[in-house]
This record gives sequence, C-alpha cells and structure tokens, in this order.
Amino acid sequence: MAANMYRVGDYVYFENSSSNPYLIRRIEELNKTGSGNVEAKVVCLYRRRDISSNLNGLADNHAREFEEDSKQPQLVDQERHQLKHRELFLSRQFESLPATHIRGKCNVALLNETEKLSEYLDREDCFYYSLVFDPLQKTLIADQGEIRVGPKYQADIPDKLAEGESDTRNQLKMETKVWDPDNPLTDRQIDQFLVVARAVGTFARALDCSSSIRQPSLHMSAAAASRDITLFHAMDTLQRNCYDLAKAMSTLVPQGGPVLCRDEMEEWSSSEAILFEEALEKYGKDFTDIRQDFVSPLFSSPSGAGKEAALLLKPIVLTSLPPSSNHRK
Repeated sequence: MAANMYRVGDYVYFENSSSNPYLIRRIEELNKTGSGNVEAKVVCLYRRRDISSNLNGLADNHAREFEEDSKQPQLVDQERHQLKHRELFLSRQFESLPATHIRGKCNVALLNETEKLSEYLDREDCFYYSLVFDPLQKTLIADQGEIRVGPKYQADIPDKLAEGESDTRNQLKMETKVWDPDNPLTDRQIDQFLVVARAVGTFARALDCSSSIRQPSLHMSAAAASRDITLFHAMDTLQRNCYDLAKAMSTLVPQGGPVLCRDEMEEWSSSEAILFEEALEKYGKDFTDIRQDFVSPLFSSPSGAGKEAALLLKPIVLTSLPPSSNHRK
C-alpha cells in the first residue's frame, strides 16, 4: 500500500507513451480538479536523449572533469554507457500531469563527489544529476554555481602601505565610511543609545496614524521599532555626530518630532507577509516563479505596485529574517 502513496517532493515515473522511456518528474503539488481527478504539478527532469548533441558533448566534458577532480576509480566503457542512462538534467520548468499516469517512485540525487559513480549502477531506480538544463535557452550550467574571477567580480586589493607612507589614492572615489570601530564610546554606551533609539521609534509610531492601524498594540509597535532599520539609523546618527552622545540624542528627536524609520516589510499587511513566507518555503529564492505565482496576483492593484518593487529589490534582506518573524513583527 505504501508503494502507491505519493507525496510532494517524491521523484516519480510518468508514462506519456508506450514506446518511450518513462518521464522522471519531481512532485511539487497535488491538486484535485473540479472533475474529481488528481493532477500533479511537477518539475521536469530531462534525459540525455532529450537534449541536443552539442549539449551532450558539454555533458561528456563535464563528466570527464568530474572523474578527474574527484579521483574516481577507472570505469570501463560499458559502465560509462550505463551511467549516461542514469544521468538526468534538472530544470526550472514546471508542467501539470494527471496523477493516474504515475508508474512508481525512483531516487534522484545531486551528484556527490564523495561517492563512487559505480554505486549509482548498483542501486535500482537510482539516478543522479549535476547540471541544470534550460529548455528555452538550450543551455547547461552547473547546479552548484560557479565562482567568477576577475576585476568585475572581486575587489583589487592594493599592497599594504609601508610605515610612514601616505595614501595617494583619490579618497573621493573610495567607499563612504559609515562606522568607526575605534570610536571613543564603550560597548555599554552604544547599547544604551540603541535602546533609546528603539524607544524613540516606538513613540514615533504612537504619534503616526498609519502606524497605529498597522500595529494597534504597544507590543507590536515596540517589535517594529526594534527592526534593523532603526538600529542602522541609530548607528548612522552616531557616526554623523562624531560619536557625541548629546548631539546624537538631539538628532533622534529634531524640532518637528521624533524620527520614524520604516522598512518595506512594515508596509505589508500580516496576510501579505505570511503569503510571501509561504512563497519562500515553496520556491526558495527562485524569484521569477515567486513573482509569477504570488506577487503579480497579490500586487496587481495600484496600491500594491510599490510592494512588488520592494519584494524584488530586497529579497535577500527579507529572507534573512528568523522563521515566522515577518508577520509577528
């Protein structure tokens, strides 16, 4: 009975033709249609027979490099031929297929250089992949990513200045200094100033009408005032006032009233934040799919256009939040 139970995340065989090998797919969703049938939304994985001869040549080169780099035991020609039938190419393409076409489960793993390639031949219904195939662009790339080398990707680190040697570089072209670790304040004084900045942020939200709607309770206002945007503003205030606490305190509360710092997440409603969290759990950082399936329908109204831009401009910052903290804050 267990062999006939399929769940999200399973790799399965699909039959689309009696004369062709089974398709191999990964289940992403199982949905019941209006007619009562079950439909599976799946990720497509391709075999060597599905890609062009040029791409097969690239895959052969990649396989040879992998054998050399991982110091694999020597394989005979028959084993290499069999391995080609066990190799798959992951894609970012989805399709929907009837669940009644599923013909069983299989195992698919990312190629592990600590394992022997021959071990994939010893296990039944076992496949591996190491390259990602783009059916639209007709390209193959390594799934592990790559390290890009060169002045376009890495900083050019100059030699260390000798003792007494002056820095002749144009300082206007250098980065802007935003914090001095050798400042005269103690860690305790800095922590106390950050507490004051949070308190000012909480009071500013109490005075702001729109904030009182989003955070109707004191607890929620204090949590919103404790976000990183408030701390960044506080530390920037110290830097701009040369770490003079009295001047920095005055800057936090100028003549017009306390400074209110808000980030993109605070502009979202609780339901929008929860939906975005679900999108991250489902698609990871594949923002093309998130935009297509979650963002566009949600933010299609004029009031939501800015939120869509915020989502796409600052995804890494938002995903660094602790789990389930978005809607609580």
